[in-house]
Amino acid sequence: MRKLQKYSGKSFIPVFLILLFLGGTILPAQTTVTIETVLIMVSDLLAESRFDEAITVFDTIPSPERDTSQFRLLRASILSSAGRYAEALAIAQAVIREEPGNTEAMYVISNIEGAQGRDSQQRLQLENILRTDPNNAEALIELGKIHLRNRNLREAASSFHRVFTNDQGNLDALLGLGQVFRINREWDEAEMFFNQAVRLHPNSPEAWTERARLYRNAGFVINALDDLDTAARLDPNDYWIAIERGTLLLEIGRRTQALDEFQRAIALDPNESQAYIYTSALKDEFGDLDGAMNDYIMLARLRPEYYFAFEGLGLHYMRLEQWPEARDAFLEAYRRAPEDHYFALLAAINMVRIDMTGSRQFLSQAISRVNRESLEWFMFRLFYDMTAMSHAGERDMTMRLDRESNQILRARMLFYMAQYYEIRGSTDLANTHYMLVHDMDVRMRAIPEWRLIEWILRSRNLMPS
Repeated sequence: MRKLQKYSGKSFIPVFLILLFLGGTILPAQTTVTIETVLIMVSDLLAESRFDEAITVFDTIPSPERDTSQFRLLRASILSSAGRYAEALAIAQAVIREEPGNTEAMYVISNIEGAQGRDSQQRLQLENILRTDPNNAEALIELGKIHLRNRNLREAASSFHRVFTNDQGNLDALLGLGQVFRINREWDEAEMFFNQAVRLHPNSPEAWTERARLYRNAGFVINALDDLDTAARLDPNDYWIAIERGTLLLEIGRRTQALDEFQRAIALDPNESQAYIYTSALKDEFGDLDGAMNDYIMLARLRPEYYFAFEGLGLHYMRLEQWPEARDAFLEAYRRAPEDHYFALLAAINMVRIDMTGSRQFLSQAISRVNRESLEWFMFRLFYDMTAMSHAGERDMTMRLDRESNQILRARMLFYMAQYYEIRGSTDLANTHYMLVHDMDVRMRAIPEWRLIEWILRSRNLMPS
């Protein structure tokens, strides 16, 4: 349940409520088995994020049990998990009106506020709890997490330490204090708390993951990987442990293993976007071009605000000479990142291939946003003139490229010059310019256009042996 809260961004049913009910201490003897079964079903549905079904199953609990404040608060928490915050809040507030000192109701309200990202309102509710119950561990832990998120480290440490003072085995307190020291780069102190967490809670994936982050930050990457291996064994179905392990494998150069781990993450949750960021790039690198393209498509669908997905997709469409699709991909990237003129230039190149004269208006609008003194402006102008069947700027552009001292800028502009010759039908000149980029410093491989240059040269059997 805690894992669900951490990674889904949703509110969740406070663990203490479910444990309280499953303990059977507040249920009439004749209904304990039936209600316990329902609660177990609800818990399983919540773990699978099947929130509406969980509410439906919960509502099978009969009255008068369902009408108690404890069950009403449990229902409010389920509603909050489903994103039905107004309904959840109304229930919890009604309980508060009936029982002004009910700290469980205050805690549920704090979770509802937290699920909506309203830290200040959540903090107010937690402080209300602490006025009634100064040593309430759940409230102190949540308050500490709010302070930690906002980098109020002194206040965070104070909240976690108050819990630690009363319960030195409290996992959340140990992890919270370890995180505070880790952020402060006080490695030894952080390790002390994380060591105690894994010693006292060896079956907690979170404890091993947090210590792995410490080791990673401190430069002990093999120790970090060992801890993440343990975390993954303890919870092989945790998507985010797989992501963290994959990025660490990338960091230490184990790229094939990293791809395997990101693929494992996708198998765990194909509708979460993060893994596709890595698999698309790695598949490009390993030559699995169709696989990379499919992953860019998924990434663009799941996280459209991540405009680099459209960049990668556009380059693949250009590789396949699917010009309308490439144009649309780069236009989408440009719409989301209008300050990046290269997206406009890439879109324009594909427009020119489809409709020479029809692309003129777009180029006219795009060039107006580019610094007139820049090399990019003159490249835009070259393509703009091309739409009017004029090539007067070609020689001038060649001379400017020869004089350009910024090698990364020159490499990118050589690619666009090659594209210009491609469109004009001068394949030999285009190949010459691709080769000029390919023969430059290895740092040029960082430019986005590099992949397309390699694909083109390889398809024409021009790659150096």
